[in-house]
Amino acid sequence: MTLEPGCPAPAFALIDDRGMPLTLADFRGRKLVLYFFPKAGTPGCTNETNDFNALAADFEKTDTALLGISADSAKKLANFRTKHAISFPLAGDEAHALLEAYGVWKEKSMYGRAFMGIERTTVLIDAAGRIARVWHRVKVPGHAAEVLEAARGL
Repeated sequence: MTLEPGCPAPAFALIDDRGMPLTLADFRGRKLVLYFFPKAGTPGCTNETNDFNALAADFEKTDTALLGISADSAKKLANFRTKHAISFPLAGDEAHALLEAYGVWKEKSMYGRAFMGIERTTVLIDAAGRIARVWHRVKVPGHAAEVLEAARGL
């Protein structure tokens, strides 16, 4: 699936790292940043999450919620969140339904071996639940600040 600006964001229902249900409808009336990261605890994912966390108060000032999503278990994400004092929820999609709906579950390769995994992607959803912007194959340095500027512009 290709996400296009102006299209409705695919609905989702997940359980976050604290065992609380989360749906797209829960964020209606607010902007939402969904950032999809490959694996909790790895260097790039830790840096990306810490960057978003460092700007969490600034996102809040723009009425923008943050939600990090990976294919990790809720327990692994809870440990990751606690270790790094993350102030916003993380959710795992072990069944890959949401990851596939957002088109981020893709074939990847490393050292000549093909495998399925998450392509680091960020989706900014407007207050009406429509896709505002999508960043594919994200490079972590400076990314959270770029997403914040886009949220401010909505």
